[in-house]
Amino acid sequence: MNEQPIAASSMPAWPEMDYSQFGEVGETVPLSRIQKLAAGYLSRNWTTIPHVTHHDEIDITELDCARKRQADETGRKLTLTPYLMRAMAAMLARYPRFNASLDGTGQNLVFKKYFHIGVAVDTPNGLLVAVVRDCDKKSVVDLAAEVEELASKARSKGLPMKDMVGGCITISSLGHIGGTAFTPIVNAPEVAILGVTRAQWKPRRGADNAIDWRLMLPVSLSYDHRVINGADAARFCADLADTLHSGAL
Repeated sequence: MNEQPIAASSMPAWPEMDYSQFGEVGETVPLSRIQKLAAGYLSRNWTTIPHVTHHDEIDITELDCARKRQADETGRKLTLTPYLMRAMAAMLARYPRFNASLDGTGQNLVFKKYFHIGVAVDTPNGLLVAVVRDCDKKSVVDLAAEVEELASKARSKGLPMKDMVGGCITISSLGHIGGTAFTPIVNAPEVAILGVTRAQWKPRRGADNAIDWRLMLPVSLSYDHRVINGADAARFCADLADTLHSGAL
């Protein structure tokens, strides 16, 4: 069945309200240019893509120790993001449907042989997605430096379009703020996006039924259900968990 999405013109009009009738109101502030652009794309993606979100937890206890050790050895600030980028590049190679896009007709899948990862950047003017190219060919330290440079540019003078297009999959991390799960919106024409929230120490059953405290990372994988099914998403996340747990990055 190939049903068309409901056209925006057939939806009820946005309510026009005089909020002052309910109480005191403040100033009216226009959306920034970035927010207006993002609103259009997000509305299109949410309306036209049948989203499903798979939630999981990944044991990153050993990976976090390795991250801190590598940060000390290199003298660089290393977050979890570049490790996720390396792991996601490996996942795209192993799961080609996640590295594909529907063409303009919606009838054909275009498979890519490159591995460019988008990273959502929170800026004062709105959310931007910076794209880092060829993540499979770069070290964690190199990826960290590139993300830092792009994020700094995005928050100051903004990013040129060439740094925001061509991504294969996007990572949206709220781990530095908090949360346990959320539903990230697929960044079309990509077919999946990985949401990450704050890692937490949780008890697990260890040897001889002893309590073993593990650092668990919540992940939320939203995907286009026209291209990816639930079993694909579950296998993708399980493999991602094994890759991060093993630290083979």
